[in-house]
Amino acid sequence: MPAYPLSAHAESTQALYLQHHGWLVGRLRHKLGCAWDAADLAQNTFVRVLAATGQRLDEVAEPRAYLTTIAQRLLANHLRRRQIERAYLDALALLPEPAAPPPDARLMVLETLLTIDRLLDGLPAVARKAFLLWRLEELTQEQIAVRLRISRTSVRRHLAAAAQRCYFGDLATPP
Repeated sequence: MPAYPLSAHAESTQALYLQHHGWLVGRLRHKLGCAWDAADLAQNTFVRVLAATGQRLDEVAEPRAYLTTIAQRLLANHLRRRQIERAYLDALALLPEPAAPPPDARLMVLETLLTIDRLLDGLPAVARKAFLLWRLEELTQEQIAVRLRISRTSVRRHLAAAAQRCYFGDLATPP
């Protein structure tokens, strides 16, 4: 028994956790092939449930479907993060040893890449591609238009939307 009384939402979350945590960990372990990552994602799923104070858990008709939806989103983010990490590490492996950045700089770059990915996530694919061609490959708007087979005006619009997302973060609205 906790030393302080739990809110109704916390009690509902606790009951949901006790009933479905083992099942969710097993499901995630099957998808990931890693018990540690599965346990982390299951825990994060219940943290999200607990943070969603507006959701009445007693009204959830299919608790496993509800948990699966949350877990799937977290899993997608987890896999995307791994993909970005892998691509970054592969790019680092191509550098000669003296040119490789120190571990703290690697971590900063990786976190920056993950932040940019999160910020660009809500944009259409063509806007993300245009922005990455502009910033990473340093192509001109004309070159991007040719590469993506879109007008220069569209390139300009996509770059503006992506830049707005990167500069203003969550305050920016999608195009």
